[in-house]
Amino acid sequence: MKTIKLLAIVLTLSLLSCSNPNQQIEKDMEMYTTVWDDIINKGELDKINNTYFDENITLISSPENVVGIANFKDYYSNFVTGFSEPNFTIKDIFGQGDKLVKHWHFTGKHTGDFFGIPPTGKAVDVEGTTLVKMKDGKIAQEQDFMDNMIFMQQLGFVSDPNNLAVVNAAYEAFGKGDIEGVVATFSPDIVWNEAEGNAYADGNPYKGADAIVEGVFGRVVNEWDGFTLKNIELHEMSENQVLATLRYNAKHKKTGKSIDAQVAHHWTLENGKIIGFQQYVDTKQLAEASK
Repeated sequence: MKTIKLLAIVLTLSLLSCSNPNQQIEKDMEMYTTVWDDIINKGELDKINNTYFDENITLISSPENVVGIANFKDYYSNFVTGFSEPNFTIKDIFGQGDKLVKHWHFTGKHTGDFFGIPPTGKAVDVEGTTLVKMKDGKIAQEQDFMDNMIFMQQLGFVSDPNNLAVVNAAYEAFGKGDIEGVVATFSPDIVWNEAEGNAYADGNPYKGADAIVEGVFGRVVNEWDGFTLKNIELHEMSENQVLATLRYNAKHKKTGKSIDAQVAHHWTLENGKIIGFQQYVDTKQLAEASK
């Protein structure tokens, strides 16, 4: 009889030892999710304290780790004060033992100081993964993984590597007479400016594709024969800008005079679409050819 009771006790303890770790993981994940929602979405930085975080909380980062509650709090204050309209969500979280893994999504608008970077007004939309270590029910270590290049591109500090391809596509479409192809590279909110002194500057600024097609492209087709763009060279710039140097070749339909004009185009892009254009051209040559 004693043997049976002993076996029952051992079995009970065994079942408890199997269930308790799972219960602790569930408890850790619930606490973790709630705390970070309060910190980022509600701006409750004081939740970074020794109730939820280990005294030696460590953020694994380069060139050196961020260690301790005070330093950890100071680090994340940049996100709370740097971005308005924050929306931080944990899309998925799971754990094993003392480790958690979260897949998160963050959106916000850069309207405040962010690690010394003055506000740009840019919107960011990024995802990442964080590896977490827990200790006695508290957050003890974190290591974030995200595409920092995309983050910096969205802030406008690093240009999108596809910008040159977008501008080149616009030039190629124009060369084929494919106006729809040119328009396909435009943002709906595109603002277009012709060079001051150019006859077509009378519509500056042209806003939207329809205004550009009617006020610029349509007039070029009606007034010039063989209007072509030659010697196009694209130069990538910071903050999602592209400078193009080229020449215009054409013959004015009314006067029969030809042009071989030096030109520069300044393009601005956002999210893979052209949002701004500024032309610089030898307006004297254009004006004399049309007289």
